[in-house]
Amino acid sequence: MSVAFTKEESSETASETLLPDRPISPHPNLVTEAGLKALEQQLQQAREAYEAAAAIEDINEKRRQQAGPLRDTRYLVARLRTAELIPAPTSTDIVAFGSTITFSRDDGRVQTYRIVGEDEADPKAGSISFVSSVAVRLMGKSVGDVVEVSGQEIEITAIR
Repeated sequence: MSVAFTKEESSETASETLLPDRPISPHPNLVTEAGLKALEQQLQQAREAYEAAAAIEDINEKRRQQAGPLRDTRYLVARLRTAELIPAPTSTDIVAFGSTITFSRDDGRVQTYRIVGEDEADPKAGSISFVSSVAVRLMGKSVGDVVEVSGQEIEITAIR
């Protein structure tokens, strides 16, 4: 549609309101119970932000303020639609989706991470995605197993 038939100040203003979609991972959308709840909460927040922006009177500012929440809503709806809830592991014998693993690196560092879905992963908070190189190599292993990740050996010391 031509900007001649809209209330935008210019074609630049119109293009500012068109944000590209957030990329969707090609991997299965596995989620923990907490991850599913977080997606639902994020969707609610995005919808609330969109509605709050709807109250803005200036059409250009309204569109700018609604662009982000609208993009996030599309992403989160898609992620919730494809979410596969994986129950918490019932065994601590082998590393599985949802396990919390402690391992030691050959440089002496000891780290603990929980293996979760891509949207839930936050290494700084102690969670990594099941598609990360560390998680992929640890899945199916047991305490005492040693695997190589990025040229460094890591040994599983605990599984919870």
